[in-house]
Amino acid sequence: MVLPNQIALLKNIFKDCVLCPRRCHVDRTQGELGYCRLPAKIMMDCALAHHGEEPPLSGTRGAGTIFFSSCNLGCIYCQNYQISHCTYGQELDSLALARVMLDLEKRGCHNVEPVTPTPQTPLIMEALILAREQGLIIPFVYNCGGYENPQIIKLLDKMVDIYLPDFKYGVAEDGAAFSAVSDYPLYALDSLKEMVHQVGAELEMENEVAKRGVIVRHLVLPGKLENSRTVFRLIKKEISTSVAISLMSQYTPTLKVQNHPLLGRRITASEYQQVLDFALDLGFENLFIQEVSEENLLPDFDRENPFK
Repeated sequence: MVLPNQIALLKNIFKDCVLCPRRCHVDRTQGELGYCRLPAKIMMDCALAHHGEEPPLSGTRGAGTIFFSSCNLGCIYCQNYQISHCTYGQELDSLALARVMLDLEKRGCHNVEPVTPTPQTPLIMEALILAREQGLIIPFVYNCGGYENPQIIKLLDKMVDIYLPDFKYGVAEDGAAFSAVSDYPLYALDSLKEMVHQVGAELEMENEVAKRGVIVRHLVLPGKLENSRTVFRLIKKEISTSVAISLMSQYTPTLKVQNHPLLGRRITASEYQQVLDFALDLGFENLFIQEVSEENLLPDFDRENPFK
């Protein structure tokens, strides 16, 4: 049961914004802008049935992904940079977003999955409650970058069914170099602990589709194998090896990093295999893995369906 004041508390945070660990302390209700450059409004790019997520999320009918503008991270290699590095999009109120969620369910999607909800969490969660009141029953997936304020995650208790956080960096210096945050591992770990506390470490499945739990995504970066190893060490030490891990091989240089000395190339099959072997040796068994492909895997948000 959702506590009556959860949404009110979340919305009040807009007045002194600490929705993410950057803690900008701006009043977004008065037009003050922090790192994400978003007002206290919903800015959505698109919503669609996504068949490229992890199998328990995509299922046979697709995950109901809702892509939002901007982000609280500044990843220089972001594959969604067309929307994550900007603030324009469709401006919606909570009721309109609730209708988007209900439409995704009507279209047969297995879940509702906001992508990068962190800067817009209060209104997204208000929309979820409105959609639930109007009959939405499919799971709600919180797909975030992992750089979360654990106190905010606590306020999402009983509303989120499945957490889908990234755990990008085990090495703090890599977070500073690539995403403009020097304390990423600390907050990623603490927020993941809270997520696991709420929904459990293991995925609950029904007809091969996830209904509850956590999937942690980790993208292997070229030449940064120790970063990946440290991520797995931290999760094993502080949480559990039973957490489902999506080990992602799809890193593709965007135009912004094509000439970067480290990030200007794909990862190799050997790099990916080394990280996978390390995870298996540590005892991680619930792994979603990918092939290392030479295909262009970048989405194009100028198209109606960015992933076609």
